Amino acid sequence: MASDDLSQLDDWLAPLLARLEAHERRRLARLVATDLRRSQRERIKAQRNPDGSNYAPRRSRDRQGAIRRKAMFAKLRTAKYLRVRTSAGGAEVGFFGRVASIARTHQYGLRDRVAENGPRVKYAERELIGFTDADRERVRDGVLDYLAGM
Repeated sequence: MASDDLSQLDDWLAPLLARLEAHERRRLARLVATDLRRSQRERIKAQRNPDGSNYAPRRSRDRQGAIRRKAMFAKLRTAKYLRVRTSAGGAEVGFFGRVASIARTHQYGLRDRVAENGPRVKYAERELIGFTDADRERVRDGVLDYLAGM
């Protein structure tokens, strides 16, 4: 999703959200962010980038020389690591703290060490966090449902 789409969504939501009290905005932000976290988790589990393409396959090999086929990021997609932060001013879904550097390495395809004193390796780009068209619709629908229930 382009940043233009996000700014259009923000322009559309701003007048609606301005009418809400701070505690209502925080509650709405928590509902929307939790739903987004769920969709991000499912997309990571399916090993797909936000544009729908598959993640680049692993290059590491086990003892027999075969590439490991298990899904990547099993721990990262848990609620312990894929966190939600909310306030009356907005919501964030992402990785925070130490695990954020691991996620950033994969998100942008950076270089990092495989082990503490191991060689530096360039990782393939695998977008762990990102908006899809379905996510934009999910946010819009979540806000409309919340406002309709008031």
